[in-house]
Amino acid sequence: MRIFLAFLFLNVTLFGFSQESVSSDLAFSEEAKSATEFFRPLKVKSEKESTFKPGEWLKFRLHYGALNASYATLHVKSDSIKGEPVYHVVGKGKTTGWASLFFKVDDTYESYFSKKDGKPYKFVRKIDEGGYKKDLEIDFDHKESKAILNDKKNKKKTSFDLQDSIQDLISAFYFLRNNYDADSLKVGKSIKMRMLYDDDGIFNFKLKYLGKEVLKTKYGKVECHKFRPLVQSGRVFKEKESLSLWVSTDKNRIPIRISAKLAVGAIKADLEAYNGLKYQFKIIRD
Repeated sequence: MRIFLAFLFLNVTLFGFSQESVSSDLAFSEEAKSATEFFRPLKVKSEKESTFKPGEWLKFRLHYGALNASYATLHVKSDSIKGEPVYHVVGKGKTTGWASLFFKVDDTYESYFSKKDGKPYKFVRKIDEGGYKKDLEIDFDHKESKAILNDKKNKKKTSFDLQDSIQDLISAFYFLRNNYDADSLKVGKSIKMRMLYDDDGIFNFKLKYLGKEVLKTKYGKVECHKFRPLVQSGRVFKEKESLSLWVSTDKNRIPIRISAKLAVGAIKADLEAYNGLKYQFKIIRD
């Protein structure tokens, strides 16, 4: 296994909740902060061993009840920053149809991260969610152990001291896909990492492993690893374990489904389309 931004990107962004309303619900309890049993990366894979490649494209369709609410895409490209070969991933999300009449979302996320070790170099976040807008850019300077967040909308810059294994919203997904061994996963144990993608600062992210499960999809049956991100109940999420994520157990390790029980109703995102996978997508044949 590895993972995963689809949870973060789809939930924080495309589920139609602004960062302002979600931030408190994503804050972790003291139990999460003090937990000591976490998975650690076994090694950082090289570009050759990576679970993904430039050209990979994933599309997710979001449902709110019977309503087809929005779509999200993730596209991996190749680029360079200051002579360093990097992956450039662009994530886009937009409400469609009837959903756009009630709550319009038009978001773009971009991340530039090293092909060698997965460290982020640049992160871009441009969102428009029902009139709530942000235009942020973060530059990561690993030599100086600093990150500079440029809030273009409010014309404000903020400096953060970097910590070990820091990731942004997008790079975290691809870093985890590459650097956690499926064989080391144990039911009830968790993955933890540090993230920076907003002016709220660096926070800890925790993901509990729940075991394997076979899902019925539009492509057929797919064996998945199931995870549960820990959040706090509040205005958005019904309970602190309201979210579930399913990731394919094949070599691609792509998100297949995400579901959430909300304070009002429930929401689900499914893999709708894909292209450019590095490995064959494994379907269980009856």
